[in-house]
Amino acid sequence: MELELRHLRVLCTIADTGSVGRAAVALGASQPATSTQLRRIERHLGAPLFERTASGVAPTGFGTEVLAAAREVLARADCLGRRSAEEAAQSRRELRLAATNSPILPGLLSRARAQMPDLLFTVSSVYRSSEIVELLEQDSLDVAIAVDYPGMELRHSETVAHRGIVTEPSFVALAAGHRLRHRTEIALADLAEEAWFLTPDDGAGWPGVFLTACASAGFAPATVHEFLGDRLELQDMIADGLGVSVVQATTRPLADVVVKPLMGTPLWARYLLAWRPAAMTGTVVEALFGAATAAYRELIAGSPHFQAWASRTYRAPRP
Repeated sequence: MELELRHLRVLCTIADTGSVGRAAVALGASQPATSTQLRRIERHLGAPLFERTASGVAPTGFGTEVLAAAREVLARADCLGRRSAEEAAQSRRELRLAATNSPILPGLLSRARAQMPDLLFTVSSVYRSSEIVELLEQDSLDVAIAVDYPGMELRHSETVAHRGIVTEPSFVALAAGHRLRHRTEIALADLAEEAWFLTPDDGAGWPGVFLTACASAGFAPATVHEFLGDRLELQDMIADGLGVSVVQATTRPLADVVVKPLMGTPLWARYLLAWRPAAMTGTVVEALFGAATAAYRELIAGSPHFQAWASRTYRAPRP
């Protein structure tokens, strides 16, 4: 078989709905037909794209890469021949973009500017995702990168829409001379006596999700330093042995810092694109979403510690 756009849409719908059955309903097809289609695509690509979970299905590591590429292709395909006079006029206006503490922003912005050169971006940093929602609902922003956590999904009115870019595990950053530096994965409980650098309340559930994970591991952090600043400054303090920190999985460490996955992946975060449908056409939204997923794929390519974790966690079953 040859992959067609309809096959890519099937994969994206399964990922967006988290279930083959729900995807079938959204696609107007039967569940057996959708399951058969998925199996044919997986056979063509040579590896599983989804794995079963308690609530449905989730992408494998390979599936995450395929989905990012699929969304980029679909976004480009949707742009072909759809620039009406109204859309062209809209693309020439200013687009107000904000982002929380996310490494996705630079790659998204560079790709979006290349794809939509007539669009003028103004960028602002807004740390709290709850504030991002408020600004969108007040028509003070058009689009943003926000964050939420499994079971604590971002809440907003009907004037705002959102779509998940990626759900990733949270890792931990340690000094290169730390006693646990040689471990492949680190149990959260083994860090019970450490001083922690934590970013402040983000209006989406942090640091509550971290403190809950610590409680489940049988401890409360002995010392907490609240820090919201430059990533390099944070790594300098970690390198000096002043504490450890939860970091994004694609964080690129300095020479004196190591980034390790947490055993059992007790912490996950979802980065998402949120926007005002009244402010942007579907073409612009798809272009921004494709740029965001491509930016994240590039971050993965530059993060060997994340790639090593994904290869262990999502290892394809033997035939």
